Amino acid sequence: MPKDYRLTPEGTADTLFDECAEQKKITGELEKLFEAEGYRQVRTPGLEFLDVFASNADYYPKEAMFKFSDSKGRLVAMRPDNTVPIVRMTATKLKGASLPIKLYYIQEVFRRQQEHRGRSTEILQAGIELIGDTGFESDIAVLELAIKSLSAVYPGKFRIEIGHVGIFKRLLERLGAGEKDRDNIHSYITAKNNSALYDILEGYEENETRGLLKKVPRLFGGTEALDEAIVRFDGYDPEINAMLEYLKKVLEALEDRGYGGKVMVDLGLVNQADYYSSIVFRAYGEGAGRPLLSGGRYDDFFSNFDTDLPAIGFGLDVDIVTEARLEARDAEVCEVRGAGSLRIALTKGRVERDFTKLLEKAGYDITPFAEKGRKLLFMVPGADIEIFLAKAPDVITYVEHGACDVGIVGKDTIAEAGGTYYEILDLGIGKCKFALAAPEGRRIFGGIGTRTIATKYPNVAERYFEAKGMDVDIIKIEGSVEIAPLLALADGIVDIVETGNTLKENGLSIIEDIRQISSRLIVNNSSMKLRKKEIEGFVKKLEGVL
Repeated sequence: MPKDYRLTPEGTADTLFDECAEQKKITGELEKLFEAEGYRQVRTPGLEFLDVFASNADYYPKEAMFKFSDSKGRLVAMRPDNTVPIVRMTATKLKGASLPIKLYYIQEVFRRQQEHRGRSTEILQAGIELIGDTGFESDIAVLELAIKSLSAVYPGKFRIEIGHVGIFKRLLERLGAGEKDRDNIHSYITAKNNSALYDILEGYEENETRGLLKKVPRLFGGTEALDEAIVRFDGYDPEINAMLEYLKKVLEALEDRGYGGKVMVDLGLVNQADYYSSIVFRAYGEGAGRPLLSGGRYDDFFSNFDTDLPAIGFGLDVDIVTEARLEARDAEVCEVRGAGSLRIALTKGRVERDFTKLLEKAGYDITPFAEKGRKLLFMVPGADIEIFLAKAPDVITYVEHGACDVGIVGKDTIAEAGGTYYEILDLGIGKCKFALAAPEGRRIFGGIGTRTIATKYPNVAERYFEAKGMDVDIIKIEGSVEIAPLLALADGIVDIVETGNTLKENGLSIIEDIRQISSRLIVNNSSMKLRKKEIEGFVKKLEGVL
């Protein structure tokens, strides 16, 4: 018998007694809520034709789906999303139904995840779709149901952030960005990667649009953030002014209903900008590594199925809520480090030394680091800050999963590992660069045959050569990569370079610089929303000494 017969595929797991019971309670509570609001349950197939998701290729890329062929050779995919199949079903099976159509679902989605990142490929979701109704009242009704749903099932603090993708779309129209830059700007704003955003905008004429786009990632918070946005955009564009006034109206209506402490605005919330049409929202829970809930209005999406219907909805991650409830029950608490210290994961070594110097300049007491020995966790005297020392790749893992609020890590690790977090500050320390190097006289570009490249950073190298339209064989090396060409294992290397002395000593020279590198401050998504004041205060002190 094959050796894998005792295992489950990566990203999947058996669900046992307590977890099954908790999931049943959660879905039962949500069913009661949804049905009390007039929603009726539907189920869509776990398998859909790949064409169903073709119009959504940017957000459900084919490589992220589990797909195969049916008995007639047609490509099918395991359902990666619940809204799209429900749109298909409504456009084909519910034609002529009286409006609005109120549907809810409780079913899994299946998404390929990066290996060894602790993410599930099979995710249980519960959600609603309000179809055929538009306007302010329907938006408020759906947002209120989202808040009620989380209030009913989530054991800790949470907050829903509201944005408007129309603001982002209009700014890019006025910027005149091409498709590639649009995608990059979208990515940088979503990740609050201010340094990368500023870099790409430097290629455009200095004007009001460029200045406003730089401000967008920082415009989040309560009514004060929205008021600031209204002032900044005053007189700039009537369409954007109307969108901001609409967001204010939504925020005020939710506050009037008693939800003021649970909602905030974020103009940098521009996820799936081509999918959604106007208002979008997400919910974050303290200590959670990914959103608890997400949704928005998608009035234009039905056109992909030759139908014209407005719609808004949301999906709630039952798995992450289940995990939180079990943890809360075991610990007999509902708040995860609610009033605790700001926890920072700091890369060991050179970055550690440079960052502690920054801390000292910013007025923090760094005496615990003077004789740290083999300790890994430190309290900063006089500040509610814990610093945890870790290897660079682990910093990203701790931040992404919510074990730490903030991470200090090199851009080389970020570029290689990827992940979901906010990259909000270039610290200007640990400076070096990615470079392509080879022995003197060795041709990498041009010539006959396929080149072999050795590197510790296969993802960075792959993207670099793909951009040049070159096929190369990439070999991952964990140790001293400079030796690979000397042993005829590779024609060249892609590595980080500081002075270049090591390359020279091993007979290598730089062929091309790939990109500059420095250390960055990254923040867990949920922490950024729920601990905004503490994080912004910490960042402001660092910015003052950079």
